[in-house]
Amino acid sequence: MTAADITRKPNRTLPSKSSVATYRLPGGGGFMWAVATSPDRTQDIKAQTLGALGVLDGYLQEAGLDRTRIVKAEIVVTDHDNKPAFDEAWASWMPDGYGPVRSFVESRMPEGDLIEIIATIALPA
Repeated sequence: MTAADITRKPNRTLPSKSSVATYRLPGGGGFMWAVATSPDRTQDIKAQTLGALGVLDGYLQEAGLDRTRIVKAEIVVTDHDNKPAFDEAWASWMPDGYGPVRSFVESRMPEGDLIEIIATIALPA
């Protein structure tokens, strides 16, 4: 593996951090990792979840992929009690039968952020 195997989309506000990173396997396929937060941090958890999922949709569309390619999602929230509202938003967004392996953890985050989604996406061969 060399740095040429990996492409990165720098984070707009912190260029030393990537919003998306892609690794292509030598024989085809590979993985894409993406992190998404809501563009509107004034809303409640359900609206912020849908906002973050919209950002993730944008990353997928740029790569020519769709939600069915997500194999893992790490969900970080500021309040674990928001899980039912998150699950409702997630269920309305993720196609039935394509749910990835998913974790849901509570952590402190910057003021206004209620959720961050880190996704691992399989690239087609």
